[in-house]
Amino acid sequence: MLPTCYLRGVKKYQNDLFLRAARGEATERPPVWLMRQAGRILPQYRALRARLSGFIELVTTPELAAEVTIQPVDELGVDAAIIFSDILVIPEALGLKYTMVEKVGPRFPEVIRSLADVEKLRPAEAAPEHLGYVYDALDTTKKHLANRVPLIGFAGAPWTIFAYMVEGGGSKTFSKARAMLYRDPALSHALLEKIALATAAYLKGKIQHGADLIQIFDSWAGVLHPLHYQEFSLRYIKLIIDELGGAVPITIFAKDARHALPQIGALDCQVVQLDWIADLVLARTQVQGKVLQGNLDPVQLYAPTDDIVAATLRMIEQYGGKHIVNLGHGVYPDTPLEGVKAFVDTVKGYRY
Repeated sequence: MLPTCYLRGVKKYQNDLFLRAARGEATERPPVWLMRQAGRILPQYRALRARLSGFIELVTTPELAAEVTIQPVDELGVDAAIIFSDILVIPEALGLKYTMVEKVGPRFPEVIRSLADVEKLRPAEAAPEHLGYVYDALDTTKKHLANRVPLIGFAGAPWTIFAYMVEGGGSKTFSKARAMLYRDPALSHALLEKIALATAAYLKGKIQHGADLIQIFDSWAGVLHPLHYQEFSLRYIKLIIDELGGAVPITIFAKDARHALPQIGALDCQVVQLDWIADLVLARTQVQGKVLQGNLDPVQLYAPTDDIVAATLRMIEQYGGKHIVNLGHGVYPDTPLEGVKAFVDTVKGYRY
């Protein structure tokens, strides 16, 4: 049984443009939201962060996470909210703790090196029991949003989570994680399957607590060889999609893996996010029948307002419908707020 928000012809929200577009329905204009819209581009977010011990406190405090989730809806008037959280809650829920180092990124004191390390992790089905704070944040956000706009839930793709759990943090090459795929594919598959099943269970909980669409971020897709991407990433994204069973629309974003667009287009997802280097005409042929999301260069928002407006309009015209407007990646922390507003306002003023 699909949630009410996913049924055609049923309007649950004051603004349901985003969900209608995600379902491939005709809309009067394209909807707009931004990846990382809840963050340092907003002065109210910076003021809140200044009072806290760090990022993890914000993620794990439901009332604060809800407040930050709603800030861009209030300030920018975007057509969807995305729950403020982190993709690395999954390894932590499995028992692999991490810290977030300011201006450095995540760090894992312990990493996965052997099958014994995988077996020490919690069972995949138990992971959601340790993520109650995320579900509480969803409940609180839904209450305070009061049906103004839909709410997006998200998770990292299994390969991206694997990369952090093996590497121990961010990396330009993820050579340790990639080496494991070559040296010990059986170990790699064991860890990826556990991550995928834990992620699917976690996302089912997000849907139960009000997420209207799920976006899967494969942030490090682009470091894999195309054959490895099919074996060690797409296989497990498909597992998650199959586990969710069509409960809500799903968006897939495989950054820097444009070679995989035909395979991503064959998945049972509704929306495909493009990075800013993707060729729109080619992408449309590769993922026929899907709604495309993206893909303005985030750096475009540093330009003069007139240039932002022109670039945004040009992009919308190139897509020619069935389009959710977004950037080709998350908005950068020092992006001028006036540039973000020019982008959003241009989309909101457009009509097909």
